[in-house]
Amino acid sequence: MESGRVAVVEDDPVLLEQLGWALKGKFEVVSARDAEQGLALADLDPDVFLVDLRLPPSGEPEEGLRLVAALRRKGADATVIVMTAETERRHALKALEAGAFDFFRKPFDTTELLVVLSRALERRRLLRENRHLRDQALAKRSLGRLVGESAPMRALFAAIGRVAPSDATVLVSGESGTGKELVAEAIHAGSPRRDGPFVAVNSSALPEALAESELFGHERGAFTGAVRQVVGKVEVAAGGTLFLDEIGDMPLPLQAKLLRFLQGRVIERVGGRTEIPVDVRVVCATNQNLQELTTEQRFRQDLYFRISEITINVPPLRDRPGARPVLAQALLRRLGALHGPARRGFSEDALAAIEAYSWPGNVRELENKVKTGLIMADGPLITARDMELADPVGPAYVLNLREVRARAERQAVLQALALTDENVSRAAELLGVSRPTLYDLLERLQVRVSK
Repeated sequence: MESGRVAVVEDDPVLLEQLGWALKGKFEVVSARDAEQGLALADLDPDVFLVDLRLPPSGEPEEGLRLVAALRRKGADATVIVMTAETERRHALKALEAGAFDFFRKPFDTTELLVVLSRALERRRLLRENRHLRDQALAKRSLGRLVGESAPMRALFAAIGRVAPSDATVLVSGESGTGKELVAEAIHAGSPRRDGPFVAVNSSALPEALAESELFGHERGAFTGAVRQVVGKVEVAAGGTLFLDEIGDMPLPLQAKLLRFLQGRVIERVGGRTEIPVDVRVVCATNQNLQELTTEQRFRQDLYFRISEITINVPPLRDRPGARPVLAQALLRRLGALHGPARRGFSEDALAAIEAYSWPGNVRELENKVKTGLIMADGPLITARDMELADPVGPAYVLNLREVRARAERQAVLQALALTDENVSRAAELLGVSRPTLYDLLERLQVRVSK
């Protein structure tokens, strides 16, 4: 039998000793005498919990049932087996409803116990393997922290792949919250400068009086309060990538100095007299129409032409068909450890709400909603209510029956794949169709799966 860690929650010292002898040499055993101590054992990440239903302080089965539910909330992987008396089968069934994996009766038979534990360990192994495969599949359809498999995202990944190896200045445009900085990071990571620094500067946050000093640095005594020499962001980024976010909000005087740097790749610190060459790649980003700003004389046209040697447009979330459930799952895995216990995923109503919402705040808004769900959820699945999303409502009326059917089929297929982590067999069962029928649907709807 495969070894593992077993957490035993049992207040009877005689039974606890018997279990210790039965498992000795086969498992690492940790134990607790009541529900509160048992819940604390979850921090040790045991493979299996053995939980007696009748625990202190009340000694009633409800005490153990509450612990089972709490363990499931604390970690969706927790494999819980309950111990119950021969006459308390109905309580064991309640424990299964609360999330327990299996049960066995006291007094226990060692052979039966080891069989139950073997099945529990196999479940734990399969869960971990499934998570590993799911993460591998996600990596195949992601670039850095950018995730997506729709046609617009594939085009974006291809553009990044072509641009990254060059040293061209890149302008990344897109609505607020679409992930423009992630695109800049991906360009940097794919470039020969990947081992150099990536320095991000928010142009709209630069105080106009100190903007030049922030970007290019200053010498001691250059102005009141300049008591020492300070290196600017451009020099800090030497050998790497300088990312200028919200470039459209950069003050006009600083735009002129940035243009001069881009033309000659040399800087002068404020109060300095020496030209300093700096080898750095520049990537800019904006959520504004810079061509309109040049017409309004709020942005220098010559600077616009200089920073837009190559322009990459990041599609808003509403234009990424099928991306929302996939992206939500990726955010859930990344944020889970920081904002709450690990959970299996989203409930069906949550996925429907994610797909139906227009997401005016784009990926940033989706990330905030996932954080909210992680914090507010008290069950193994995050619901639409946990994310503070309204019940999904249908889109505007479409009278073309073929289009209505295609939309409904695509949404159902994407939700089924998201709920089953792209397991085609399980997705087909959810949809009530055969595997060949689902494969035909995937081909017709141009939906790709990684498994």
